[in-house]
Amino acid sequence: MTHAPVRTHILGFPRIGAGRELKRAVEAYWKGATDRAALLETGRELRRRHWALQRDAGVDWVTVGDFAYYDHLHNATALFSAAPPRFGLPAAVDLEGYFAMARGTAAQPALAMKKWFDTNYHYLVPEVGPHTRFALNRDWLLPEVREARALGHAVKVVLPSPLTWLWLAEPEPGFDRLELLSLLLNAYFVLFGELKALGVACVQLDEPILALDLPDAWLDAVDTVYRELAGAGLPLLLATYFGGVDAHAGRLRALPIAALHLDGVRAPRQLDAFLADWPDDKALSLGVIDGRNLWRTDLARVLGTLHAARAVLGGRLWVSASCSLLHVPHDLAAENRLDPRIRNWMAFARQKLEELAVLKRALNEGEGAVWRELQAAAQAIEDRRRAPSTLRPEVRARVAALTDADTRRRSPFAERIALQRQRLQLPPLPTTTIGSFPQTAEIRAARAAHRAGTLNEAEYRAAMQAEIRHVVDRQERLGLDVLVHGEPERNDMVEYFGEQLAGYAFTEHGWVQSYGSRCVKPPVIYGDVSRPRPMTVEWSTYAQSLTDKPMKGMLSGPLTMLFWSFVRDDLPRRDVALQLALALRDEVLDLEAAGIGIIQIDEPTIREGLPLQRADWPDYLDWAVRAFRIAASGVRDDTQIHTHMCYSEFNDILPSIAALDADVITIETSRSRMKLLEGFAEFAYPNDIGPGLYDIHSPRVPDRQEMETLLTKALAVVPAERLWVNPDCGLKTRGWAETEAALKRMVATANAARAPLRAESCPA
Repeated sequence: MTHAPVRTHILGFPRIGAGRELKRAVEAYWKGATDRAALLETGRELRRRHWALQRDAGVDWVTVGDFAYYDHLHNATALFSAAPPRFGLPAAVDLEGYFAMARGTAAQPALAMKKWFDTNYHYLVPEVGPHTRFALNRDWLLPEVREARALGHAVKVVLPSPLTWLWLAEPEPGFDRLELLSLLLNAYFVLFGELKALGVACVQLDEPILALDLPDAWLDAVDTVYRELAGAGLPLLLATYFGGVDAHAGRLRALPIAALHLDGVRAPRQLDAFLADWPDDKALSLGVIDGRNLWRTDLARVLGTLHAARAVLGGRLWVSASCSLLHVPHDLAAENRLDPRIRNWMAFARQKLEELAVLKRALNEGEGAVWRELQAAAQAIEDRRRAPSTLRPEVRARVAALTDADTRRRSPFAERIALQRQRLQLPPLPTTTIGSFPQTAEIRAARAAHRAGTLNEAEYRAAMQAEIRHVVDRQERLGLDVLVHGEPERNDMVEYFGEQLAGYAFTEHGWVQSYGSRCVKPPVIYGDVSRPRPMTVEWSTYAQSLTDKPMKGMLSGPLTMLFWSFVRDDLPRRDVALQLALALRDEVLDLEAAGIGIIQIDEPTIREGLPLQRADWPDYLDWAVRAFRIAASGVRDDTQIHTHMCYSEFNDILPSIAALDADVITIETSRSRMKLLEGFAEFAYPNDIGPGLYDIHSPRVPDRQEMETLLTKALAVVPAERLWVNPDCGLKTRGWAETEAALKRMVATANAARAPLRAESCPA
């Protein structure tokens, strides 16, 4: 039987460039080192290259609309003129206004950031209310479509659906976001008319919220959205990802769409629900290449799935990656220092395009046309499975021997905190920072020279110790109560630890975007994990020797090490988390033995690891909490355990946050103006807490009055004896001038608030 050809496409491509060109161009523009024209030219060049890669891989349409100078959801905010009134921007938002919302201004804090579903990407949260209106801003998206068409490409435009954009927006209190749906649909309809006139072949509407537990009103709105937009006359691809949507199979079958995309990696079993009775006038796009991890695809296994689907769908089968390739690095070809054996197990974005091309040829021309590629993939998969480094019996045995006793502190918090206060002798409202201090060009140059071998070990340690002395001295002059060593030796809060653990591999150029111009290079967990030797003790004890004030030992937690790495896919994540927890437990105990009285175990990722369906939450939270407690629970009662979490909504998992049983938790609350703290108060969070008093992700330095307002809000919901004062995150990305100015105001704010507290505690 002869089938019509199978089509291929991708949902999106990494936008930062193979050499992080976009990051450098954007930051140069922010600093005034280049102008707007230069930044726009960098954007055009990157788009041209990325479209050419897609064309050369044989995709049927290049994807336009996935490029962003800061964030793709923020692009839609600008595209539909939805800037919050507080910024005072014209309706037609330009690039300056776009960045003003993203980074804040002297008068206004930036838009809030949240994690993009359960990924480590952060999106800028739109703000909506009864006065929000929408209008098409023709300076956004449409010029990119014209660029692609002028280059001769068949174009598929990608947009967040109006429903997903509204769901992710922050409404004014008491406002129903769905009230804006009709207005937003009108703006989309106008845009679709422009796209049709430009010869766009298809519009991909991203609808990842369908993998969530949506209220009935929002599910009913799905019908409204696609019925209305189908009237514009453009073929619509409804793209779902990050989870299964088979619960909505009947609804999705009935929609007037041209195609539906399913994530076949995160939810492979959902395919059966859609293949049965899939309408003859609709295509089904199957995401069978993992868009969120860097392992090679098991092409033989995937082809089995695709052949079965093609027998039902024929030419109505489209093949793609599971989600946008935004979440993986650009090109494996640049990784010359990676162990060749491990390198052969991987595929970055460019290699995933090549895998897509192999699948297309295998389906359209027969597997004989690509037998060499299929054989090479099969050999790599088998080699990885058999490699001795992926399974270490002593690590597995240690995990198997864990008991509940390993997850409990010796005494309850009320008893521990009394001993800790006696040992630490801190004032009311103790001030501290989250851990890192500015990573200057000199620090980065010293690390690079050490890696290159031009700075020997003794010289490198002397350089790092000099920076630690500098950081400790500045903190003491600022009057901070609990100090940190500043982490000059750390390239990244996960990579640094991964480099010292068995079972990890590292890339040179494996950068992915976290937010804005911020890129991270996640390490790769490929085998069983253990700690061969202490990782931080030398730096922490040296820093403590410089001061009489308490010095925090700083660690990344097991969940953060898990979720901010590219993790192996051949072992359950819970097992990997427990291996990491044991490795970190060893480090915690060594820090304590060296005299460090406060140890911070950062866990900013606990919320992002939640499964998208609430029914799956209890199992995840059970092993996540267990992993943290294993890492933290071996210490004495008078050793204080801190943890830090940022840019997540915690209110719906507060029982689990409390179950971590950290003595002190520091959280991001500045962008939400302490709103997040209300949930901690309603829950009656039992331990100490440090809500962030200012936003470190913006160069803006808030004035004293603003900090005092936030601290007053915090004191209204948290008893003073349990309240800490700190920024909302680490200071690695900031400059020293703004860092010192902000911390000076923060300390002054705390000191002013202490005076009445001390007066109240004094006897009459």
